[in-house]
Amino acid sequence: MTELEDFSKRIHDRLTSVQRMLDLSIIDLPQNKMKKLGQELFAIEGILEESEKYVSRQRDQLQHLKKLEQSSQTYLDDLRHLLDNIPEHFEIEPVKIHANIENAQPRQPEKVKKVCKGYIKEMEIITIPEYESIPQYMKGRVSYDQLNAAVLCINTSVCSKYKILHQPAKTLNNHSRKLYQRFKEQETKDTKGHFFIVEADVREFTETKFDKRFQGILNMLRHCQRLKELRGGGQSSSTRPAIWCFDSTVYTELGLTGSGAEKIQEQTTGQLEVCITKEKQSKV
Repeated sequence: MTELEDFSKRIHDRLTSVQRMLDLSIIDLPQNKMKKLGQELFAIEGILEESEKYVSRQRDQLQHLKKLEQSSQTYLDDLRHLLDNIPEHFEIEPVKIHANIENAQPRQPEKVKKVCKGYIKEMEIITIPEYESIPQYMKGRVSYDQLNAAVLCINTSVCSKYKILHQPAKTLNNHSRKLYQRFKEQETKDTKGHFFIVEADVREFTETKFDKRFQGILNMLRHCQRLKELRGGGQSSSTRPAIWCFDSTVYTELGLTGSGAEKIQEQTTGQLEVCITKEKQSKV
C-alpha cells in the first residue's frame, strides 16, 4: 500500500502542476514554460506506465496467494481429520536388526557391578481387528477405548504389586510392609511360578470396580487370548480363586539390586506368566 500511495502522490503532484500551467495557458507563455509543460506531461506518462506494471505484478501475486490459501486449507482439513480420528493406542511392530555374524568381533567381558534388572510382564493393548472379532453378545456396550482402559488398569495393578514384592521388606514403610505381608499370604501352590493379583489389589492400586462389567471385560480378554483361566484350591474352604494368566509378551523393566534382584532373576529364567486371581467370597 505504501508504494501505491507514493505513486498516487506523484501523479497528483504532476497533475496539479499541469493544471496550473493549463490555467496560465490563456496567457502567452514563454518558450521555457512550454518546454517545462512538455516535460511534466512526459513524466506523468512514465509514472502511469510504471503504475500499470506494478498493478499487473500485484495481480499475479494475488492469484498466487489465493492458490496457496486453497492448498493450506486442504492440508488443514486433512490434519483436523487426522486429529479427530487418531486412535489412542497404536500397534507396536518389532524392529528387525540384521547383524553381520561372520564379521562380528567377540565381545570382551566387562567388569561391572552385580546389578540385576527385573521385568514384570504386562498385557498388550487390544488391537482394533481383535476388538472387532469379539462376539457382540460378549462385547455388549463396552467400547474399544474402555476395553484398553481395563488393560491399562490391570497392568498398573500388576506393576504396583510386584514393585513392592521385589524390594527388601526392611526397606518398606509401614503401609507397604503390610501390603507385602498380604501379598505373601495370598500365594498358594496354584500361584507358584506365576505373577498374579487379586481383587483387593485392583481396588488398592486403581479406582476400578471389580463388578460384573469388569468380569465381562476379563472374558473378552480371554477371548482375545490375552488371558487364560486356571482353577485351583483357595486359601480356605470358603475361597476358591480363579487365576487369570497373561499370554502376552510385554515386559516392564525394574532396576533392582540385592535380594529383590536375585529373586526376580530366578523368576525370569523360567516361563513368566502374570495372573489375576479373582477371589469368590462365599455367601453369608
